[in-house]
Amino acid sequence: MTTPRPIAGTAALEKSDSDHLSTGGPETAKREDVATPFSPEDEARLTKRVLLKMDTRILPILSLLFLCSFLDRTNVGNAKIIGLEKDLAISNTQYNRGLAVFYATYIASELPSNLLLKKITPRVWLPLLTVVWGIVTMCLGFVRSFGSFFAVRAVLGLAEGGLLPGMVLYLSGLYTRQEMAVRIGVFYTAASLSGAFGGLLARGLSAIGPRGGLEGWRWIFIMEGVITVVAGVIAYFFLPTSVATASYLTQEERDFAQLRLQGKIGAAGGDERFNPVLEREEKFKWSEVRRGILNLQVWLTATAYFAILSGLYSFGLFLPTIINDLKITSNANESQLWSVIPYAVATPVTVAVAFASDRLKLRGVIMLFTLPIAIIGYAVIGNVPSPNVRFGMTCLMAVGMYSSVPCILVWNSNNSAGHYKRATTSALQLAVANCGGFVATFAYPSVDGPLYHKGHSIILGLLVYAWLAILTNVFWCIKINKDKARGKYDHHAGSGDDRDPMFKMIL
Repeated sequence: MTTPRPIAGTAALEKSDSDHLSTGGPETAKREDVATPFSPEDEARLTKRVLLKMDTRILPILSLLFLCSFLDRTNVGNAKIIGLEKDLAISNTQYNRGLAVFYATYIASELPSNLLLKKITPRVWLPLLTVVWGIVTMCLGFVRSFGSFFAVRAVLGLAEGGLLPGMVLYLSGLYTRQEMAVRIGVFYTAASLSGAFGGLLARGLSAIGPRGGLEGWRWIFIMEGVITVVAGVIAYFFLPTSVATASYLTQEERDFAQLRLQGKIGAAGGDERFNPVLEREEKFKWSEVRRGILNLQVWLTATAYFAILSGLYSFGLFLPTIINDLKITSNANESQLWSVIPYAVATPVTVAVAFASDRLKLRGVIMLFTLPIAIIGYAVIGNVPSPNVRFGMTCLMAVGMYSSVPCILVWNSNNSAGHYKRATTSALQLAVANCGGFVATFAYPSVDGPLYHKGHSIILGLLVYAWLAILTNVFWCIKINKDKARGKYDHHAGSGDDRDPMFKMIL
């Protein structure tokens, strides 16, 4: 057994990094230029220990929050088929407007929320958002007209919009680039689980009513809102602000975790994109926001993600209706249960794809193989009359879309360096992508049932575009890496961001 060498404390590490930065040295140093206090055996031992502690304490909490997020945005689809429209006396068009306004406020809140995240800290901001939207979800159980339904959905979007971009930005400060996809994949499977769990939960909660003067669909909102509030309170007590302040890590582990993120030790070997000390000290600059907005990669990935989310959101909102119209069940409650199956199939595949993405250190290339699965599903379901075949295609649709999301989410974050640029690109990508909610809202009008040929064709066309945009971005990243190898970025050496010639784009 190798005897651990004595290590410097956190303060010493931060001073060393600050001195290094003040002299204008490269923010990402070559491994051989950095003296580290850890032997290879120590590195392997500590890497395993740190990752295990973070994975078992952070990922379950984020997964719970994201599960609640998807439940609270898609439970309206479950409520619809058991009487929401009838009891509120609203038309299908008014219902769709209520869905659309959620995405309008959701999109508007994403970038401001991410810019506030550092100042307020993730430990406070993410749980606060969760508690607020949980309370708003409960309010949906008491709406009595289109006006109140519309207003509460608008506030729900405003409260919920900051969660996903905040979680992506938060994780990017805790894990290395090569570890991100599987972590995002794990908590994003909560979205597919929400579809499975949501159908079961909606079936059970709707059985409460009518009680206390409230119909069964109202209890779906009330009880799921209560669950979300509890989840937000739990998150406040368990989420650390950063690896430097994680109470469950020993001082040795905190020092080691910070060095890993700097790329000075471990498998990163100088391939990491940022210095945690620099990022904590970074001051807000509009130039960094502008650099993020003008980044070609963010627009290619954002529009591709827009296409995917158009499919995902319409899938979540209308799957119970689509299955109900297949007439393979005897009633709407059975349709709720059948809607579990496609999500259950997608969940393990999403995790497996995310794991492969990290092991291969590929993002866009992986998506070039997953998206065609969903494309086949949409091509068939809108053109084949057999109910059994069409139900089978819903499984392909779920697998292809859900398994693509972790790759596209982490790809943009992987290739952005500097806190405020990454905050901008993460939020901008999601703001553009979530416009897919508007497409999803109006793509499946009831009059198009039971085949919904137009809606399926719209999503099919968007997914084909997504595949082409991903292919374009892969070639663009290849070009940037070649330009850096040829010395075209040498004037950015030591910049400490993604323009540094030592910073390689992930394909």
